[in-house]
Amino acid sequence: MKVISKEEEAAHYNEVLKGGFIGGSVGLGAGLAGVMLASRRYTAFRQLTLPFRTFLVSSVGTFGAITTAERYSLAFQKAKDPMNFYKDETQRALEQARQGQNSQSQMMEWGRENRYTIVFTSWIAAMAIALGIVGRNKYLTTSQKLVQARVYAQGLTLAVLIATAAFETSDAKAGKGRWETVMVVDPNDPKHEHLIEKKVHKEEYEGQDLWKDMVAAEERRLQAKKQDSKVKQAKEQKAEEAKAPAN
Repeated sequence: MKVISKEEEAAHYNEVLKGGFIGGSVGLGAGLAGVMLASRRYTAFRQLTLPFRTFLVSSVGTFGAITTAERYSLAFQKAKDPMNFYKDETQRALEQARQGQNSQSQMMEWGRENRYTIVFTSWIAAMAIALGIVGRNKYLTTSQKLVQARVYAQGLTLAVLIATAAFETSDAKAGKGRWETVMVVDPNDPKHEHLIEKKVHKEEYEGQDLWKDMVAAEERRLQAKKQDSKVKQAKEQKAEEAKAPAN
């Protein structure tokens, strides 16, 4: 358990307040703008009571304040945690491989890693766009508009799911999964121009392979200690041999 000082506690508190103020202000502005726009556009929304519309505005502001304050708090904790900046061997190898990729390959890799987020976000965006388009039709009821918007959103989501399935199939054929072969710079090349293949373990969560780096570091330390001991023994033996003729 880490013991923090009063100065760190005060700095963390100020960051949380700062994040809460920024998020709350943006949330209140967005909520107020949304309520005003909906009141002008939709008759049913204008029929809502003033306390309920006030509740909607304050809810958006509260949500923005809470989420932004938490993000600022986590960012402060990460900045103070030295382990947050540690990169194990797998992360370093993957970063070296990404640096050698072009923009298209980087975009494809980003799509593979965030495929499910893209599916969810595309569904939300499709629903919003479809509701905006269908909402202009005055001859449809609210339930009919929702049904049509959902159909349009499902169509786009299906297309995104097909693309995601293509990524999954491509990964399966390429053998990507728990282990992945990447091209990294040869550590034995003084000019750092030669690339070699390296099989790295793809972590399921951050820090999964940290113990491997710790074991490797301990083995290097023991090996260096053993080597130093041999050198020391050799020097002592030479010193004894040098003294022997003199005696």
